[in-house]
Amino acid sequence: MPKISIIIPCYFNEANIPMMAQELIANEKNFDQDFTFEYVMVDDGSKDNTYLELKNFKSQFPEKVTLVKLAGNVGSFNAILAGMHHATGDCNVILAADLQDPPELIPKMVSYWRKGIKFVVANRANREEGFMQKLFSNTYHRLIKKYALKNVPTGGFDLVLFDKQLREDVVKINERNTNQIYLLSWLDYDFVNIPYTRRKREVGTSRWTLSKKIKLFIDSFVSFSFTPIRLITFVGLLLGSISFIYGVFIIFSRIMGNIKVEGWTAMMVTFLFVASFQMVALGIIGEYVWRALDAARGRPNFVVDEVSKAGEVLPNE
Repeated sequence: MPKISIIIPCYFNEANIPMMAQELIANEKNFDQDFTFEYVMVDDGSKDNTYLELKNFKSQFPEKVTLVKLAGNVGSFNAILAGMHHATGDCNVILAADLQDPPELIPKMVSYWRKGIKFVVANRANREEGFMQKLFSNTYHRLIKKYALKNVPTGGFDLVLFDKQLREDVVKINERNTNQIYLLSWLDYDFVNIPYTRRKREVGTSRWTLSKKIKLFIDSFVSFSFTPIRLITFVGLLLGSISFIYGVFIIFSRIMGNIKVEGWTAMMVTFLFVASFQMVALGIIGEYVWRALDAARGRPNFVVDEVSKAGEVLPNE
């Protein structure tokens, strides 16, 4: 009997978890074949009652729930990686705890897996969200598709199903400062795309802050694209060509003596522009070098405080 592991990172989700647990259990009846279910719930260092609510879920269904408590907040993608480390299913699903991605899509995704498709993507064709959220998301995914991962569907995705083989591949890679979901796409397996409309969040407040979005944007480009480095080279060649042409023009003017070359202000503006470009270029190169250093240190992506596997009883019970 095949097992499905549903990996759910949780961060300040105490209000969502009771509804999410109810919806997950109710969704089991939508599967047209016999499966066993494993819900890998990862508490990403929450400071509210998220872990308490997860323990309540675990106490109701101890045979189905694996509970992983991380020592501190390491971000949703590292929390997903922690869930992958502890998942044991034949296929795996990544699902958001806020229920913006509908669990009722999972049975359809599993049906493709049963046909031999190892990677199934639920693509956000539309979003029930505000203008700014849509703008950032659409811009981010458009740039990723154009300059980094060509096989990413327009609109991006968070809800994915993948075979245990892909899970083992990602765990083995153990990459830092990356998007684990897009790392699955980078493996380049053939996949099926299921479009859907992402629901708006009904309960709680999102902790997906602007600073986290910016970090994700930078991490994604550094992890999957060399475009920023190529852009530095292109701009450097362009500025060098302009400087060479201008230098030839000045020399010719001096020789001919019929054109007076002045421009202290223009020289200072040009100098400041080139200096600014150099600082930006150093910053971009520094992002790549820092990530290489971070990976070389070999520090773990996450530290686990407690684990209670499916079938085990919580220590305090």
